[in-house]
Amino acid sequence: MTHANELTITQARDALSAGDLSATELTQACLDAMAAARDLNAFITETPELALQRAAQSDARIARGESLGGLEGIPVAVKDLFGTQGVLTTAASHILDGFIPRYESTVTENLLNAGSVMTGKTNLDEFAMGSANVTSYYGPVKNPWKRDDGKDRVPGGSSGGSAAAVAAHLSLAAIGTDTGGSIRQPASFCGIVGMKPTYGRCSRWGVVAFASSLDQAGPLTKTVRDAAILLQGMAGHDVKDSTSAPMAVPDFEAAITGDVRGLRVGIPREYQIDGSPAEIDAIWQKGADMFRDAGAEIVDISLPHTKYALPTYYIVAPAEASSNLSRYDGVRYGLRIDGDSLDQMYENTRGEGFGDEVKRRVLIGAYVLSAGYYDAYYVKAQQVRSRIAEDFKTAFQKVDVILTPTAPSTAFAIGEKMDDPIAMYMNDVFTVPASMAGLPCMSVPGGLGDDGLPLGLHLITKPFDEETLFRAGDVLEKQANFTARPNSGGAGR
Repeated sequence: MTHANELTITQARDALSAGDLSATELTQACLDAMAAARDLNAFITETPELALQRAAQSDARIARGESLGGLEGIPVAVKDLFGTQGVLTTAASHILDGFIPRYESTVTENLLNAGSVMTGKTNLDEFAMGSANVTSYYGPVKNPWKRDDGKDRVPGGSSGGSAAAVAAHLSLAAIGTDTGGSIRQPASFCGIVGMKPTYGRCSRWGVVAFASSLDQAGPLTKTVRDAAILLQGMAGHDVKDSTSAPMAVPDFEAAITGDVRGLRVGIPREYQIDGSPAEIDAIWQKGADMFRDAGAEIVDISLPHTKYALPTYYIVAPAEASSNLSRYDGVRYGLRIDGDSLDQMYENTRGEGFGDEVKRRVLIGAYVLSAGYYDAYYVKAQQVRSRIAEDFKTAFQKVDVILTPTAPSTAFAIGEKMDDPIAMYMNDVFTVPASMAGLPCMSVPGGLGDDGLPLGLHLITKPFDEETLFRAGDVLEKQANFTARPNSGGAGR
């Protein structure tokens, strides 16, 4: 028997419309699951009273035949990077202690206007800086997928709380942010769908900034169709965000046709990394075979500047972070640790308020922006970034979609790579290039690794071609037929 919290958005939408289920019953099922799985540490703030209030309002609207939109009555968890009016917003950092916004981010406001029900604010890497969800001031998130060795696995980062919440059926869906892979890599580790839209498709207004030229909100869901439905509710032009694209939002769900015959799928040779585990190459080959079986054409392509993407990212992103995080000074909001002078108050507040990874990236960013190094590092990185984008532009003259692995491994144990920042940064090696080019991309569960944990397949399309992304992702999902689920007693089942 399927419990209400285990439904997909599509299934719940149909049940709500038919009167077989109420929004209140659906929301309560998710709240009960959240309470029973608090050991996962997926949420920083739970909002049960607010959720039930909004669910009751949804039920009333449904009864009157006045549903707001395609997400009416659907419980959605929100990454604690989105400003939510009247609800604690922390970015998983000590420095934002007690910060309750007086505003609502555009994305969460759009979701409210579509009728969704926020169940709580999910845990993340501090200020979205991390690939494992272990840098949060509120403690690491545990992946609901287990192995027989008894070690807790990371859910990926930075949107690990959102990914864990969806994988463990604590919410029907969740939203996250993706800077260099922070939606897609957790989706791969947790065996769900994670999608990053084109940069500018979703407004960044009201989202705590990490790297402004890279950050983009997106959905984490149980199916590709659910991702299309959720993105429909999130996206749209926003005059409050100068980087928001003034474009109409297409019907993403209607783009899912179940047919990819004639679609040209590119396989970039540069993603074949020396020392990559055999299971990564195997799942990638499996993905190509599944597309070929579905009638798509497989095309070998080259993205020659791929090898420079990761080092370029770790110049650009920290540089922008160092600028964005300068606003946290103990003066206007959040934590304040007093000192004998203004400078000492700044030092004390930031010294205690920021975690090690945030300090590391701020220091790197300040260095590459400093006099004497700006041209050598930051300007050069932006030039390389342009070359990376040009590679993709050239490739998309030959293909419609690009297929790669999502992550270089399955979920590793909590604490395994904590002492090696470079090893941690390598988790984003497959996802960063598309982020640098601002492209839409998606991770779809492809199968299980040798250790019984999920592996994702990664799709990339040209700018603002999310329709092709959903069309291809849906077929890949059906071909893979990934039915394994987290199991507390061992590997997936």
